[in-house]
Amino acid sequence: MEDRKLEVEEVSEARPVAKAPPLRAMQEHSPDYLDGFLNPKPPAPEKTEAAPESPTDDLVEEVIAAIRQIFDPEIPVNIYDLGLIYAVEIDNGHAVVTMTLTTPHCPVAETMPGEVETRVLTVPGIQSADINLVWDPPWDPGKMSDEAKLEMGML
Repeated sequence: MEDRKLEVEEVSEARPVAKAPPLRAMQEHSPDYLDGFLNPKPPAPEKTEAAPESPTDDLVEEVIAAIRQIFDPEIPVNIYDLGLIYAVEIDNGHAVVTMTLTTPHCPVAETMPGEVETRVLTVPGIQSADINLVWDPPWDPGKMSDEAKLEMGML
């Protein structure tokens, strides 16, 4: 075995280390997601005839795929199939996600919207995101997808 020599250098002060840049999600704003308790319900988007698929439609699908990776900590189902995501809209790289929680007293009420925002911002082509937490209409098990109901033993 080869002998190794260790050299120790004593210093009186540590060299300054550059701070990491702030996360992209935190640069623009620090939202209070619980404001949704007090805000009026956003107007429902008008339904129009089906338009041909556009790059925005592909981006919406990618955002939904990213959201499907987030699971409710108490229920073994992702939050999209659980029916917590009401709408995903994208305009010029800005995503707006309208969502709810199973109850206003949900233990993840303060963290889940932030997790959704972080996941949405990981999608290539999304530069910014707003998460609207709403309580009207309230969530109920009827909003769950058939896959989620099957997973929960409700079918």
